[in-house]
Amino acid sequence: MFVQVVQGRVRDADKLMAQWERWEREVKPGAIGYLGTTAGIADDATFIAVARFESREKAMQNSDRREQDAWWSQTAGCFEGEVEFHDCDRVDLFAGGGSDDAGFVQVMQGRVSDADLDRVRAISAEMEAKLPALRPDLIGGFVAEHGDGGYSSVNYFTTEAEARKGESQDYPDDVKALFEEWGRLVQGMRYIDLKEPWLSSA
Repeated sequence: MFVQVVQGRVRDADKLMAQWERWEREVKPGAIGYLGTTAGIADDATFIAVARFESREKAMQNSDRREQDAWWSQTAGCFEGEVEFHDCDRVDLFAGGGSDDAGFVQVMQGRVSDADLDRVRAISAEMEAKLPALRPDLIGGFVAEHGDGGYSSVNYFTTEAEARKGESQDYPDDVKALFEEWGRLVQGMRYIDLKEPWLSSA
């Protein structure tokens, strides 16, 4: 799987929502290699869209479509300043990947040095084995590496209330140790909470 991450500060939320709905109706039916998108606007007006494709090649073909280019030209004006784009060749799924049944989505972004990357991946694998029994509210997700040391971890929850309850629990010592080590290795953590996620599948 290949992932494209698009994010920026929203200038016109109503127009952006209208453009999203238009994309669903008019542009999505012809999308090449498209698997799905998770998107939304956080309370601080940050917009993020995480689009999933079968491969990089098909994602690039889709970006080159005349309909897609025309849609984006009209949508870009919904943002203030520059919009960030990240093309992610490495995507690791956990708990089966994303879910359109989610009532709340949290995107965690940070940076990891090359020296620590393998260890962070190993910690994520250990957490994947331990968390399902502790966090039934977490119903899937994936980590998309930006290719420049940055990454986006997209986490799908049943509801925000259940997610807050789950994250505040007292974890076993071995899980606490993993969280603490992960926190030391990851820099510049940022949380983007999508309380009303826009969820789309092919």
